[in-house]
Amino acid sequence: MTADVLAFADRFMAALERADAAEVVGFYTPDASIWHNFDDVAQSVTDNLKTLAWMARKFPSRRYRVVRRELLSDGWLQQHVLELDSPETGPLRLHACCVIKIRDGLIERIEEYLDPAQVAVGKSARR
Repeated sequence: MTADVLAFADRFMAALERADAAEVVGFYTPDASIWHNFDDVAQSVTDNLKTLAWMARKFPSRRYRVVRRELLSDGWLQQHVLELDSPETGPLRLHACCVIKIRDGLIERIEEYLDPAQVAVGKSARR
């Protein structure tokens, strides 16, 4: 089970990195939600895929660097750095932590913890 969850997590992160919406949607249950600490809103998968598409357009270079991953009884906890780069903004690093809950072999819920002020700090640091 441990190896299965870790392999699933690796495939999920790779699909996100490629911004492959068709592949990403296959990792979720039909009723999955993605909650963010900074706005206390739970997005549907459809709305989250819109965010992914925007990010892919805005930042052609994207990489998720996993810092830590811990297995949970119903999924995994992951700390990562999203490394973004674009000709307009230059490099940007967003530190985040996610709690991912799995049901029947698919992601039922993601709780994402990040500070969106990292974007503003990154911009001001490049000036």
